[in-house]
Amino acid sequence: MNAQTELKPEYKNLGWRNTFAGMGINLALGILYTWSVISKGVPEDWGWSETDKSLPYMIACLIFSLVMVPAGRMQDKIGPRIVASVGGVLVGLGFLMASMTTSSVGFIIGFGIMAGAGIGCGYASATPPSVKWFPPAKTGMIAGIVVSGFGLASVYAAPLAKWLTATYGVANMMRIFGIAFTVVVVGLAQLLKAPHKVLQFIEDLGSVGAIKAKAQANEEHPPAKKEDFTPKEMLKTPQFYMLWFMYACGAGAGLMIISKLAAIAGTQVGITLGFILVAVLAIGNGGGRVVAGMLSDKIGRKATMLICFIGQAVLILLLGVAKGDNVLGTVPAMALISALIGANYGANLSLFPSITKDFYGLRNFGVNYGLVFTSWGVGGFMLAFLAGKMYDIHQTFSIAYYGASGLLVLAAAMVFFVKAPDMPAAERVKKPGIIISEDGEAKQ
Repeated sequence: MNAQTELKPEYKNLGWRNTFAGMGINLALGILYTWSVISKGVPEDWGWSETDKSLPYMIACLIFSLVMVPAGRMQDKIGPRIVASVGGVLVGLGFLMASMTTSSVGFIIGFGIMAGAGIGCGYASATPPSVKWFPPAKTGMIAGIVVSGFGLASVYAAPLAKWLTATYGVANMMRIFGIAFTVVVVGLAQLLKAPHKVLQFIEDLGSVGAIKAKAQANEEHPPAKKEDFTPKEMLKTPQFYMLWFMYACGAGAGLMIISKLAAIAGTQVGITLGFILVAVLAIGNGGGRVVAGMLSDKIGRKATMLICFIGQAVLILLLGVAKGDNVLGTVPAMALISALIGANYGANLSLFPSITKDFYGLRNFGVNYGLVFTSWGVGGFMLAFLAGKMYDIHQTFSIAYYGASGLLVLAAAMVFFVKAPDMPAAERVKKPGIIISEDGEAKQ
């Protein structure tokens, strides 16, 4: 076997295999979004308050986002397969630990800390290897497909969690999920593989001939935008903090509704089948990721963000006035509102990894997006806590609705000010590469 033959496996395009394996991993890890159904099944004799029921979910969101940073760095360095496998094991152990207790502290440790860390490892390993196999023009679509699994998980997990809880109890439900998710995530993790660096370079630029042409063009006109930022360089740009705040607002508002939707349906509107709304929201969540990703490839990330932020603010205000005695409180209206809230929330999960890649490049994408993603955890933690606390004090979610809508409007305003980071003149290297436009779109 000669050297050329030995290299062939490295150059085999595994893009779609990675994409669907990543989507499958996220379909398991998306159990996080069924927490409103799981917490609603907690027996009264456990003595949990509404705040107690929020804490495991809040902690899971926070730990998930914080672990994304080291997990992203590890998958950049040692590959996605090992990191995703570790994630599957941690999720399984966390669920098994939670199944052995009736206290909120036990669920915080098992579901919040251990499963949250496992979700972070798995999620950080699913998107990067997938988008690296495809050219920049498909970044939004591929990111949307991969993360759609996380959003769609509740379609099967919410009714399944409700049935398992009613049939076998909360403890056995957690035990069954723990074993199943370990097997699924670890199994699919073995299919993940980042492309060979040479292949990735050629795929991005088109062909060897194109590489030479771009090299000659860039000798005369060096790119004005830096292609690949290290984490340290990224943290020095104001764009990082603008994206972080916008992501926290968009994700936090959606996570707040997701964490309380079953309770909102029962206490505010009087709908007993809250798990159906959770499943409908999940369909919107998954679909919104793919649609927003594809739309952003066509009209730009910023334009798509603006549509989603404003739309979400209006929808949450509509949810706030929905009651059992008006048309917005009917099952069809609540289902539509839930689906659209899910779609606008899900859009964040494809738009922000895409714009992170556009702004800061692919070389350190795993850890860079991990740093941006910490905003998801902080936003979810703060707004979910606000919703639970305000309900315990005022017996209404109204204050949380107004607060989330106000933050979304502020995020929408910031869209007009964020643009791709400039490359300092001293750092402009004369080398072929992909130029990032002022609108944040990758151009060859």
